[in-house]
Amino acid sequence: MPPRIALVLTQAAAACTVLFAAGAAPAQSLESLYDAARAYDANYLAARAQAESAIYRDEQTKALRRPNVSLAGNATRSNTDTPIGRFNNTNTGAQVAGSQPLYNRANSATIDQSERSLAISLADLEAAEQDLIIRLAQAYFDVLGAQDTLATTRGNKAAIAEQLASAKRNFEVGTATITDTREAQARFDLATAQEIAAENDLRNKRNALDTLVGRSGVEPLALKLPAALPSVSPDRADTWVDLATNAPNVRRAQLAFEIAQLETTKARAGHLPTVALVGSVGSSHNSESTGASLAGTTKSAQVGVQLNLPLFAGFAVQNRVKETLALEERSRNDLEAARRGVALATRQAFSSVQSGEASVRALEAAEASNKLALEAIQLGYRVGVRVNLDVLNAQSQLFATQRDLAKARYDLLVGNLRLRQAAGVLKPADVSATSRIVAP
Repeated sequence: MPPRIALVLTQAAAACTVLFAAGAAPAQSLESLYDAARAYDANYLAARAQAESAIYRDEQTKALRRPNVSLAGNATRSNTDTPIGRFNNTNTGAQVAGSQPLYNRANSATIDQSERSLAISLADLEAAEQDLIIRLAQAYFDVLGAQDTLATTRGNKAAIAEQLASAKRNFEVGTATITDTREAQARFDLATAQEIAAENDLRNKRNALDTLVGRSGVEPLALKLPAALPSVSPDRADTWVDLATNAPNVRRAQLAFEIAQLETTKARAGHLPTVALVGSVGSSHNSESTGASLAGTTKSAQVGVQLNLPLFAGFAVQNRVKETLALEERSRNDLEAARRGVALATRQAFSSVQSGEASVRALEAAEASNKLALEAIQLGYRVGVRVNLDVLNAQSQLFATQRDLAKARYDLLVGNLRLRQAAGVLKPADVSATSRIVAP
């Protein structure tokens, strides 16, 4: 390998080594950071708390079909003055009353709605978990991408600095013009500005990742090269669309449609009777200062079936049914829109992954070609058939290709996760699989 190429690659590797060693904390895998994010991210924790509350709300609704028992007590004292004298009366009593619904179609529909509302909360929690995975993976690979950009920028700057020194030496001995030196100096100044921008971008990306996982100084594990990036599987868009029929957004819309149908059932139940088993047990004690025959304790018990049959409610029931039917139609269209939206998003994500795979292959070939081109141009420069600007352009092209290749690899890894999210099949196990790809 020519000395100049060896020097460039050595300087780039040194820049990467210094950059990755800068973090105080040991490097962490995507899987370990996901565990930290699940325990810290406010959006995910809010969705989990909402799902937990839905469990208790569902239990409250189920009380509509369970017995209802109450205890009532009273104690009164009265003084009455009459023409024949004063009467003092004390009365105490207690009663236990209970009811057990036997038939109430509206309550049954309400309970069914509550069960579907609970299922919606669980679907929302699943969607929040998938969203957390994507946000974490994006932040994780954003840091790695920013690190690679800074490393290649520093490597490019080091190569330009070496070329600048060479141009100055050649000018001093009279084998090159001042133009070569000025061109190299301009490129070096531009590389310095690019390095400053890359350093700032890396800081911002690190802060975003730290905020997401609730830690400071997070250092992601670098992608091991050569990278064994996964191919999209299944390899047909229609297969992914079929999987998307059970995506959280589709399930949520389906459940909302079923709730709307049950609301119509509740409205129609306004014409139906309700039947309940009722009973009570009570005791009362009465004491009177005069008329002792009225004093004493009375006990009572009763049990029966109570029927309530609506006869006329001012057309409220009929209009409520018409309202719920219209809302049911809206929910049906929302469901269809959700299905179409998920199918479209899945196809787009699938196309993005396929495009990403092709981009990685093309950039890998471009990197190899650019290395060979740089070697040839540097050799031509040494023998006098190439100018300094040709070398600078070749160096910049090589490092830009390496930067784009690194980004394409990270985008492909995130794209695979986004495809699984679009199809609604993204699971925590996919985080583990991606983590093993990054650092096997």
